[in-house]
Amino acid sequence: MNSPLRKILLGTSVFVIATIVAVIGYWMAGWSLLESIYMVTITIYGVGYGEVRPIDDPRLMLFTIGVIVAGCTSAIYVLGGFVQMIAEGEINRVLGARRMTKGIERLTNHVIVCGYGRVGQILARELADASQDFVIVDTNQERLRQAEQQGFLVVLGDATEEFVLESAGVERASVLACVLPDDVKNVFITLTAHDLNPKLEIVARGESPSSRQKLLRSGASRVVLPATIGATKIAQLILRPSAESLLAGDAIEDRFNDELQQIGLNFHEVRIQEDSPLIDTPLSELEVCGATGWLVVAIRRADGSVERSLTSQVGLRADDTVILLGHCNSIPELRQRAERKQVTYRGARL
Repeated sequence: MNSPLRKILLGTSVFVIATIVAVIGYWMAGWSLLESIYMVTITIYGVGYGEVRPIDDPRLMLFTIGVIVAGCTSAIYVLGGFVQMIAEGEINRVLGARRMTKGIERLTNHVIVCGYGRVGQILARELADASQDFVIVDTNQERLRQAEQQGFLVVLGDATEEFVLESAGVERASVLACVLPDDVKNVFITLTAHDLNPKLEIVARGESPSSRQKLLRSGASRVVLPATIGATKIAQLILRPSAESLLAGDAIEDRFNDELQQIGLNFHEVRIQEDSPLIDTPLSELEVCGATGWLVVAIRRADGSVERSLTSQVGLRADDTVILLGHCNSIPELRQRAERKQVTYRGARL
């Protein structure tokens, strides 16, 4: 079957050619140019006015019949193309909506993403890469069209409305993510979703730190503050650039860092100064010294190379940066020892 656009282009081409040929034909029969154009117009469009001039010549009669057939046929062909374009677009929309509904109805233990802005788009890509079933809910039709083109399941509507969340299968979902940039809407979505499915795990985005408790009281299981996370990350890059670049290279997930912080552990870096008493100290001694001890993860040497496969006998050198895991309150002790210069008195190092 020809596409509607092809039908429209073909019909228009035939119509234009037939009109030009008809005008030339009447003009060559002795009619004026205006008479020729007028005759072609009333003939093709079937207005029903009388002939401009009597048509007594059989050849001119046959020519007029050809003009009527070519003009009307091409016009009908163009009109049919437009009708097909409208009908197919509507049919495809209905069929697409039906396929979308059936696809959502088959989901269980899926994730509902409320909001398809910058955060929502990144979240959707991460879920898709992890082969996690999810449904996107948003009020922006253009953004949902882009999501649909990527093969994502979408629901058009306001997530604060119960019927919209029900359309996304909130009763069968396991997680709901509120990632709208509006704290008030996220609170309403959290309240509505928690009421529809009390067992649902809700991860909510908060723009203001003051909204954290409101979201938790509304039923959110966890609250994420993107601005706070971003600022913390920037501070870590400034204060601990070696540790942060090492972790990024190892692709350690942020939630692992969060879990470590919950038990009082964090990644730190300590630079070994010249004449530090820790120079030539093996890692086996370094990891057990201090009140609580540390775990050395890697050593960035002065030349920029990073050693990760460490043995207990590896020693430290001047200008090394030690990346280690330990309790926050024990790091100042190690940093003080690393930066303290050695003092030699009567051959003994103090």
